[in-house]
Amino acid sequence: MTRASDTQGPARGHAGSVMLSKEGLPGWLDPVVRAVETVRPTQLSRFLPPADGAGRQSAVLILFGDGTREGEGGRGPELLLMERAGSLRSHPGQPAFPGGALDPEDGDPRGDGPLRAALREAEEETGLDPAGVQLFGVLPKLYIPVSGFVVTPVLAWWREPTPVGVVDPAETARVFTVPVADLTDPANRVTTIHPSGHRGPAFLVESALVWGFTAGIIDRLLHFAGWERPWDREKQVPLDWRA
Repeated sequence: MTRASDTQGPARGHAGSVMLSKEGLPGWLDPVVRAVETVRPTQLSRFLPPADGAGRQSAVLILFGDGTREGEGGRGPELLLMERAGSLRSHPGQPAFPGGALDPEDGDPRGDGPLRAALREAEEETGLDPAGVQLFGVLPKLYIPVSGFVVTPVLAWWREPTPVGVVDPAETARVFTVPVADLTDPANRVTTIHPSGHRGPAFLVESALVWGFTAGIIDRLLHFAGWERPWDREKQVPLDWRA
């Protein structure tokens, strides 16, 4: 595993602030780093934060690992995902990135608050050890109209992988990783059709249908990182009204 030299855990500056660092990242992440540095909000989604500042500030952790965690064969680069508990009011049962709303102790939503929130929520939901995570980029804030969340996607490298799993079954149904190779495989790509008529990219991976906000971010990251492979956009999966 490639390691970040002289960096232990999330980079921290004065007063314990959480910082971003690209030092020592593995070469295969270079296209993702370039995409994060150049992508514009409108290239990620048509749903952008309200101009009046409305919406609940939140963050998600987009955690890339190199797929060589203890006890697993090498599956190549992977992403960490979780499946939300079916009893939750917001997006029940959906596969998603770890994440959630900012708490006051996370700090300034316009500063390092989203970085802290992404790490805190990932630890609470999956048992992830933040000390083994290196934050390296932040995407523009996006909006989820159905829940009113203003979401900051925080990207990270799983520099020192540790065991993960369900911490609270009332919040998380399962925790799993998906090889990037499976996400780019055209056989695993579909278009979801909501009864409202909305269409969106989705992925059939790890016995799950990854769709909605999470799939949209993955789709755009694959595209702008140059990892996307041609796929059949007419291969459709219908959603029901509860989705």
